[in-house]
Amino acid sequence: MKLLLQEIEQCKLCLPHLTNGVNPVLSAHPKSKIAIIGQAPGIIVHNTSIPWNDKSGERLRSWLHIDKDTFYNQELIAIIPMGFCYPGKGKTGDLPPRKECAPKWHPPLFDALKELDLIILIGSYAQNYYLENAKKTLTETVKNYHEYLPTFLVLPHPSPRNNIWLKKNEWFEKETLPFLQNHVQKILKGINVDK
Repeated sequence: MKLLLQEIEQCKLCLPHLTNGVNPVLSAHPKSKIAIIGQAPGIIVHNTSIPWNDKSGERLRSWLHIDKDTFYNQELIAIIPMGFCYPGKGKTGDLPPRKECAPKWHPPLFDALKELDLIILIGSYAQNYYLENAKKTLTETVKNYHEYLPTFLVLPHPSPRNNIWLKKNEWFEKETLPFLQNHVQKILKGINVDK
């Protein structure tokens, strides 16, 4: 795993497309129990090299009901975005994650993660890539999260840009989050969850 992470750190596959240069930001350990797959680092994460080190990360930790120490404990949680480098700015926000990362690096990473109990897919890029039976919309996919268990748990992106979505879909915080928090706590405490 150490050599693989070093190889990823030196990756320049997307360099010609990255206006801010390469800086792969991820975190993983062979003992990780939960993997979080998001989109790609934002500019704050790019500049600090700390995954989910922004407002989205604060909300995600709140959703998971875990503190920073737990979140950044690699033996508990692996953080593997769809694109490892900041993709740059687009007209309406950050550009989509580069498509080169996941096919090249996810298979060897997940081969090395032998103790995973759960993969959390955040947002439509991760869900459409990993779910063969994703619904037509992210809302439908998240609403039907039980269909993807025990391997995957699906979430919307915790970005402040999604505040309107959260207001429109109050069921998410009332119904989905309690399940998510309970499920995550069981895994982190080593309680067997249905496989």
